Amino acid sequence: MSGKKKKKKNAGPPLPMIRLSQCMIVKNEEKNIERALAWAKPIAYEQIVVDTGSTDRTVEIAKKMGAKVFHFEWINDFAAAKNYAIEQATGNWIAFLDADEYFTPVDAKKLMVYLKNIQSDAIMRKNFLAINCKWSQVDDTGKPFAILDMERIFRNIPSARYHGKIHERLGLESENVARADEITIIHTGYTDTAYDDTGKAERNIELIRAELEVNPDDLNLKAYLADSLIVAKNADYITEAEALYRDVISGGRTAHIDLRKSSYLYFIEKYTNTGENVNECEMLCRKALVEEPGDMDYEYYLAIALTRKGENREAWELFKKVEAKLISDKSMGESRAVSARPDQLFGRMLLAAESLGDLESVVRYATMLLTADKTKLDILGPYIVTLLQNDVPEDDIIVLLGKIYDMDNANDLLLIARTAKDKGALDLARKILGMVKA
Repeated sequence: MSGKKKKKKNAGPPLPMIRLSQCMIVKNEEKNIERALAWAKPIAYEQIVVDTGSTDRTVEIAKKMGAKVFHFEWINDFAAAKNYAIEQATGNWIAFLDADEYFTPVDAKKLMVYLKNIQSDAIMRKNFLAINCKWSQVDDTGKPFAILDMERIFRNIPSARYHGKIHERLGLESENVARADEITIIHTGYTDTAYDDTGKAERNIELIRAELEVNPDDLNLKAYLADSLIVAKNADYITEAEALYRDVISGGRTAHIDLRKSSYLYFIEKYTNTGENVNECEMLCRKALVEEPGDMDYEYYLAIALTRKGENREAWELFKKVEAKLISDKSMGESRAVSARPDQLFGRMLLAAESLGDLESVVRYATMLLTADKTKLDILGPYIVTLLQNDVPEDDIIVLLGKIYDMDNANDLLLIARTAKDKGALDLARKILGMVKA
């Protein structure tokens, strides 16, 4: 037996570790700064906070939490401030979230796994310079009202810099961006409370107006200004905002896709919510779909417009297409309406199924909606009525409701009985009450 030891194979140099630098620029964010830093504390190599003139406790809290705090004199240029923050970072990856944004602890862990997967794969390591995450805008109750895509995680390299004094964008090519749809950034900055607290809308309006004086034909700036005017909730701004949105729409593909969508959806959602201008709503949806074929938000609103015109079969086919895209998560373009509130889609599909006399689909969508929230009496009541109108026996109705409600629970039974009584289904109500155990 040889006494020589086998030489180990040369595995090459070790892969660089993930050193994640969390960066942010802030001003008067004492309400948000603790949460903004807390999510990254367990995973960040360093936390960098660049203050642009806070007069509250933002800096004090950031220092207490261990962040490296720098100061930058505000020059009405978001890109300049953000790029200064990047220049302070020593990590090899950067997470640039604002103070009103955060990852959940679960998604923060997913992020690190995702970065390690990129780092361990030679092709991914070479090609991917940034990660595109879902960006969920939530209201004051914490419910999402829009879901978009954002590139907030990127390599610390010289080409990864922001451009634009306001609504700045990262200067990286899309082919170098990996998609991580399973990771979501939560954004609270568009809530009414946030704008009331910080005066963001008026600040943005002032900055964009100054930019438009230099570039009066820039449709991107017009869209940004219109967005800020609407968010400001000043009735005097509405006419100006709508004129700006119409300029963007008439400009075709000149403006960025996200900004064109904001312009289209302003009018489409307005007409959908009020029930007015159905023909114009349909026209705008069809025009938008020519520019962005397959966009499921436009298809969704077009289907609603068609139902209001009595064109139920075409509307149903569109709703089914949107549902299929939602389930497969392979929609074309970002979804600001459907992905954020799928229950609204299913509610519309329930109404469409009722109008078509499709009892099987009525059962399906009513069951889905009530399983999510069995207290939705605006669904339960019409559902019971539809079943009775289609001559479904009461015993079979009880079986169907038993898939949603606990028929051994007195509270559930009383809820069903009261709803059935309110809808005139007295025999069914009595039968349900008879199931309540003494």
